[in-house]
Amino acid sequence: MSKTTQTDVFKQGIIEKYFDMVYRLAFARTKNKSVADDVCQDVFLKYIKSDKEFESEEHIKAWLLKVTVNCSKSFFLSSWVKKTVPLSEDITFEAPETSDLFTQVQKLPKKYATVIHLFYYEDMSIAQIAKLFNMKESTVKSHLFRARQELKNLLGERFDYEF
Repeated sequence: MSKTTQTDVFKQGIIEKYFDMVYRLAFARTKNKSVADDVCQDVFLKYIKSDKEFESEEHIKAWLLKVTVNCSKSFFLSSWVKKTVPLSEDITFEAPETSDLFTQVQKLPKKYATVIHLFYYEDMSIAQIAKLFNMKESTVKSHLFRARQELKNLLGERFDYEF
């Protein structure tokens, strides 16, 4: 039996702390529970195997988000995906308006849905999102603006919240 090292304990704590965040982003990008499970597993496997020295916990969080986005992209590029037909998955929400908003966010182009997810659900700043994706802050702002406009158009009068 192997000994548990401080590094193993630390990595386990990071996994427990950021599991929900990684899963939510994977699901937001893939729109499929099973695929999100696989992406999540891949992300944390890469983290466990990584010998990378992280500067801070914020650096770990950014790395996990970036790897989640990359693993999600890789999934869609695989030949297996191109040869399959997706099954419909229904997600239940407590409030109907939450379900409607979620459904409409999922209809946005991936670049807009990802920025909306990171900004509103993960409480990341525009600067953090820009750094994560190596974009200018103005590009992130423009993605947020366009995503909000598309959401307003999709939701119409059913959603009267000002962004």
